[in-house]
Amino acid sequence: MERYTAISLPATLYLVATPIGNLEDITLRALRVLREEANLIACEDTRQTQKLLDHFQIRKPTVSYHEHNESSRTPELLERLEQGEAVALVSDAGTPLVSDPGYRLVEAAVKRGVPVVPVPGASAVLAALSASALPPNEFRFVGFLPAKSGARRRFLETLKPEHGTVVAYESPHRILGALADMAEILPASPLVLARELTKIHEEFLRGTAAEILRNLSARSSVKGEMTLVIGAPPAPVVDGDPLEEVARLQANGVARMDALKAVARQFGLSKRELYRMAEEREH
Repeated sequence: MERYTAISLPATLYLVATPIGNLEDITLRALRVLREEANLIACEDTRQTQKLLDHFQIRKPTVSYHEHNESSRTPELLERLEQGEAVALVSDAGTPLVSDPGYRLVEAAVKRGVPVVPVPGASAVLAALSASALPPNEFRFVGFLPAKSGARRRFLETLKPEHGTVVAYESPHRILGALADMAEILPASPLVLARELTKIHEEFLRGTAAEILRNLSARSSVKGEMTLVIGAPPAPVVDGDPLEEVARLQANGVARMDALKAVARQFGLSKRELYRMAEEREH
């Protein structure tokens, strides 16, 4: 079995993923980097990170790095990196930069030639997607849904032609409004709401937006971190012969493979299945 030896890299920016709930989800590598490699830990919220550090008995200096001081703090951290220090960037939970601050620092470090090393770990996006039972092979993460209903509704309209799975974050105080908008704009799309992932009250609600809205509306309160996994709506039932539609498109100048792809989507078939049908009819 191949053995790996830890190598301490000076002047390195580590992007360290932290647990999204259950503290057991931190990796051995993350603990080593925080405990041994980093000279400084840049935190979204130093109080939140200190709880994690105390739990694992890690004694390292911390500094705040959040959306309100990202512009001013970036040059300070970059200066320390250029002086040869190793800095670990962490968010309150999960992977840094994923709907969290850090992009400016990573961009600046790369431009200055400072090594940027990801230390992967927990991710609410992948945890929710993997347990959703919705197709995971093609998905898009869109961050938090827009806060205002008007902007949110306009964004949801753009998801109507989406053929892959969409993953989004939502806050507990906006979830009912978001579900109401989704029930109107994406009424047939399968939806999974993952709440409090990896925590004691972890919960998955499955159904349409209207069904999940009724469930949550009946509760006295709605709490916890929310991740939404939105599936593509069921393919419409279309009458007619799909191969005749392919022939019609080709007669109008559409390339064969493009025609097969378009008609497969229209009739709710896979391109491979439609291609097989065409091959059988031709022979």
